[in-house]
Amino acid sequence: MNHSETAHGISMSVVASALFALLTGYVVLLKPLDGLDIFAWRIFWTIPAAFVLLLYFKRLPQFFNALYSLVKQPVNALLFLSTTSMLGLQMWVFLWAPINGYTLDMSLGYFLLPVMLVIVGRYYYKEHLDVFQKIAVVCAITGIIHELWMTHAFSWVTLLIALGYPPYFILRRRIKHEQLIIFTMEILLLLPAALMLLVTRNAFGTIAERPDMYLMLLPGMGILSTFAFFCFLKASYTLPMSLFGILSYFEPIFIVLIAITLLGETLATQQLGTYIPIWLSVGFTMLHSIKRIKKTT
Repeated sequence: MNHSETAHGISMSVVASALFALLTGYVVLLKPLDGLDIFAWRIFWTIPAAFVLLLYFKRLPQFFNALYSLVKQPVNALLFLSTTSMLGLQMWVFLWAPINGYTLDMSLGYFLLPVMLVIVGRYYYKEHLDVFQKIAVVCAITGIIHELWMTHAFSWVTLLIALGYPPYFILRRRIKHEQLIIFTMEILLLLPAALMLLVTRNAFGTIAERPDMYLMLLPGMGILSTFAFFCFLKASYTLPMSLFGILSYFEPIFIVLIAITLLGETLATQQLGTYIPIWLSVGFTMLHSIKRIKKTT
């Protein structure tokens, strides 16, 4: 991997983390909609945003060819159905957890996820970890252990995020189409379920008296979500799994910043035992990234 690819992958990962964190704060603007409503509307409005990107990058012919390949190759269709199901579940829990009091469990899952990805990179892809990565992992694990000791929280939400994403990325790498094409196909496959939810839950009636919802807030969520996922998937495909996993720590840190600056939440003193090691982990990740870029120049 050359200098340009590495730098681009790192920047895509950081941008994706920032946008996903912003999305957690954006959900507050969508009250009184609940988690299922927001999930369905997110799929609904992501479709047009994704097709705008396909038009912009002139990828519509490749997209239709990829759809046709699902008919010709049942194995690819099963692979897509598997990744789509995994993605849909993660998109739902990301919106459901904050509204239903599982924010702590969700954040712990995202703290655990990068460690799981580093383990996948080391033992599944046989990637080598340098000294900065090893120190970063140790710092991260220290923060995670403190969080478990302090909160005793290890729910199904945590496990779903920490253990659900690694197989998604492994399967995702076996699909040879471009990132934007794959993402659009996955969202398109989720559309029938989203439409069923919108109809059965009278979601259209709920927003009928809210022009700010259907003209601005919900389409804005689709645009934000599409660009965030595009950057996220681009980084997952471009970077080694271990580096991609460590960089994922930017997201929970950005979520903390959003919570403090936009949502009015405070960081308790006892929580510093979790966040300081995580911040140190990010610092060592940056040193690793700089070292990696210098080696490719």
